[in-house]
Amino acid sequence: MTVIDKTRELGELLRECEEMKAYKAAEDLQKADEFSQECMREFNTNRLQLAREMQSGKLSREEAVAKNNEAYEALIEKAPLIKDYVAKKAAFDNLVQQVNQIINFYITGSTGSCSGSCSTCGGGCG
Repeated sequence: MTVIDKTRELGELLRECEEMKAYKAAEDLQKADEFSQECMREFNTNRLQLAREMQSGKLSREEAVAKNNEAYEALIEKAPLIKDYVAKKAAFDNLVQQVNQIINFYITGSTGSCSGSCSTCGGGCG
């Protein structure tokens, strides 16, 4: 078996893992929910307005980022399906990051960000 074959196998395993299934199910639910989509439209409109205000000098970059972060927090609190989607996506992204750290470890001998505690990365050094 070649490296490419093993990579395909890994890709298939990731596609079929519970984290991916949960992420995709949450994504489908929030995309099909009209309330969630209306909240996203409002959020995106607000982001565009913040960008315009920043470009025109009405807001500093820091102010725009802070206001955007506040709007994002309000969005996920207001729309439970979006909040669930964000959590499930973060869990899948974390799994992919752990996989990448393990691969990096076997290539370089280092995870690049090892804190000394295997509980922080799930790397393959222990």
